[in-house]
Amino acid sequence: MSLVHLPDIANDERRPLFGVEGSRAVERAAAANLPANTLMQRAGLAVARLALALSPHAREVWIAAGPGNNGGDGLEAAMHLQAAGKRVRVSLVGPAASRPADASAALQRAQNAGIAISDALPPAEGVGVGCIAIDALLGLGASREPAGAVAEAIRVFNRHPGPRLAVDLPSGLNAALGTRLGADAARATHALSLLTLKPGLFTALGRDHCGEIWFDDLGVAPLGTDRPAPDAWLSGRQDLDAQATREHAQHKGSFGDVLVVGGATGMLGAALLAARAAAAAGAGRVYIVPLAAGAAHLDSHRPELMWRDLKHLAESSRLGASTTVVGCGGGDAVRGVLPALLSRSARLVLDADALNALAGDPLLQTLLRARAERALPTVLTPHPLEAARLLGSTAAQVQADRVGAASQLAARFACVVLLKGSGSVIAAPGTSPLINRSGNPRLASAGSGDVLAGWLGGLWSADPGDALTRAACAVAWHGHAADRLPGHLPLLASQLIDAISAAMNERAAARRPD
Repeated sequence: MSLVHLPDIANDERRPLFGVEGSRAVERAAAANLPANTLMQRAGLAVARLALALSPHAREVWIAAGPGNNGGDGLEAAMHLQAAGKRVRVSLVGPAASRPADASAALQRAQNAGIAISDALPPAEGVGVGCIAIDALLGLGASREPAGAVAEAIRVFNRHPGPRLAVDLPSGLNAALGTRLGADAARATHALSLLTLKPGLFTALGRDHCGEIWFDDLGVAPLGTDRPAPDAWLSGRQDLDAQATREHAQHKGSFGDVLVVGGATGMLGAALLAARAAAAAGAGRVYIVPLAAGAAHLDSHRPELMWRDLKHLAESSRLGASTTVVGCGGGDAVRGVLPALLSRSARLVLDADALNALAGDPLLQTLLRARAERALPTVLTPHPLEAARLLGSTAAQVQADRVGAASQLAARFACVVLLKGSGSVIAAPGTSPLINRSGNPRLASAGSGDVLAGWLGGLWSADPGDALTRAACAVAWHGHAADRLPGHLPLLASQLIDAISAAMNERAAARRPD
């Protein structure tokens, strides 16, 4: 078996993610080639090993075991933990009549081993401080809101002040969507995903409920000719390394031009952030085209940025060869320039107010879809509310199925979509989406989305490759920069640009041969 710790994007390759049906298919294929109960026994051993590693000095272990195979995993773990010298208590929760054969066999072995098993929960004040609590209540197959004794067990688990380990995924969390099934869902400090990784661990509310995520494949390779296609992919090291290596003979003209069109009255800062990010990401030249009348044509902190008047934009020959980032602080004024940009930009990043204008204008949507027919790539970078406007739905509906919403947008507009948020989703027509694993709440600050749009534009200009790969690389670095910085306060967008630059330079130095 192979245990992997997954908080650090820099240490791992892309990994396949399977929802409920895909995980069940992998499980069936694996079980068909193994003796009975083998997967559950391996799962129990994996849980016990991680619990001992997380809390080697814990005197006591409390396991909340449900009536299904997740509960069986917990019972198998109980036997290993008792053998390791821990005082183990198991609360058996849920109707015994629904217990499958593997879980029933595990219960019988645990009873024969003398494990303290009852249907009683710990007292209202929770489990003792010198204890680790293990959630083995529901697992993969849960589809209904936890109720009754299961819901109360979840509440007891959440009150525990010490380490809280969820088996496979926190009970009450949707494995595919990362949403809560109801009011009660386990909030773990650690989650051990078994056999497959699930999309819901990494997007929507998943990361808040999972804490640190671990993975054990139980000795089963998840991919092969008899395996289902993944529902999505989890980003990895290759998404950090997607940018091209620079050669000595190259010059600024080798890395293209970026046009940043935005910054309506009162919002020029958004365009400045995007332009600064594009320059730092590697664009050869960056031009700001402000939408505010009479805007000053100088950024004193970045004098290398160049400025162009809006009236020259439609006549510019640069559009057909440039990467255009449009919408950052664009306001209503952006609507008037979108037809020319949609028709002529070689590569186009649509953000913020450009997306709002697109959502309300069928003609602009037609021009966007026509870009794909002319092999002109486009990336949309909506947050959930902007995505909802484009889909004619609500932000809550988008958050209820982030992977589905991003995929639907990509198909509708024939372009790449980067749906921002916890576990940003990158989708393109005809491919399995990608979920970005980097980033943290420090990015919840004004302007961080402008920095992401500009960084994507700069990366894409310097290396005009596949739009999906460039979007994945940009959002991976955007989050990774926040992850590597100490502290918990919001990261100012202007600081974020320098943080991404420092992270990329640090990684480039580490990869340089001696």
